[in-house]
Amino acid sequence: MTSLALYIHWPFCRSKCPYCDFNSHVRASIDELRWRAALLRELAYGAAVTRGRELGSIFIGGGTPSLMAPATVAALLDAAAAHWSFAPDIEITLEANPNSAEAGRFREIAAAGVNRLSLGVQALDDASLRFLGRGHDRAEALAAIELARESFARFSFDLIYARPNQTVAAWRSELSEALGRAGDHLSVYQLTIEQGTAFAAACERGDLVLCDDETQGALYEATQEVLGAAGLPAYEISNHARAGHEGRHNLAYWRYHDYLGIGPGAHGRLTLDGRKYAIANHRAPETWLGAVRRDEHGRAAGTVLTAAERRNEMAMMGLRLTVGLSRPDFRAETGEEIESAFPRDRLDALVGGGFLELDGAGLRATAAGRQRLNAVLGRLLA
Repeated sequence: MTSLALYIHWPFCRSKCPYCDFNSHVRASIDELRWRAALLRELAYGAAVTRGRELGSIFIGGGTPSLMAPATVAALLDAAAAHWSFAPDIEITLEANPNSAEAGRFREIAAAGVNRLSLGVQALDDASLRFLGRGHDRAEALAAIELARESFARFSFDLIYARPNQTVAAWRSELSEALGRAGDHLSVYQLTIEQGTAFAAACERGDLVLCDDETQGALYEATQEVLGAAGLPAYEISNHARAGHEGRHNLAYWRYHDYLGIGPGAHGRLTLDGRKYAIANHRAPETWLGAVRRDEHGRAAGTVLTAAERRNEMAMMGLRLTVGLSRPDFRAETGEEIESAFPRDRLDALVGGGFLELDGAGLRATAAGRQRLNAVLGRLLA
């Protein structure tokens, strides 16, 4: 059985970014010792369920986990090491914001056991950072990037493109600067409007107008060209890395490996006794906290996935990867061959249209297919 990935969710932020639909919450005050104890309690429950598995990666996300005290990070990682064996090359990532106060904790976070930092930079100019509602400025972002380089063996930072009125020339310039400061990994996301966010409300009022489809496509293509030429090709739709420096934790999701989710709103996929379970925790932090106190876990739902659901989920995740779905992995997960798993007329139409490629290695989306992946998946899995 493949190694297990562990996700730990810290749900709190200083403020809510207008584009964000993640399970993040702002609270006037937080009793961190109480939240630490609850996370440790649910961690122990998850360890009992997955006894004997090896951890290949740990990802502490949020929210803003760099708001946690380094002592909390250390307690969580020490507990994980006590519950599971670690792979020799385990990847332990923590998400962080570039604010000066949080960046000041980077060395302590590294000392706690984190060996990879994911930094939410999002833009490299002050006007864009203000538009995105970020709590840092350009100077803080650049200082945090350098401190991340000094403090961690591996680091990555995020950028958001397709901002209103953004031109291809300006984006190329921003990418060039990012490459001069990046390590071996960059995450580059297209701005999308998610239901329930402040940006969604602004769009409905007409106060926010996004780039048109043609500009969005040109920005995407410029991203692939600039980063690919610099030796950081896309290995997933939004993630670029030098060979061997891909984010191993997220690869576990995209390869449809097992992962355990801890914390409010965390999800999991676990194979137990030959059945794959989809697990979802309570989203509201206080509801999750009460459930953990009562039941030792914060689970809101746990269902056994059908064969069709496993097949479809694997396709939805795997086709995000440049390498796509491998035949052996698909066969091992579903018991089917790719050709027989999907309606052959739809598969042939997507291959013939230049959106998918099917060969002896497996099934993958072409460059054109990845740019339109939601539509491709909608057709394939309808």
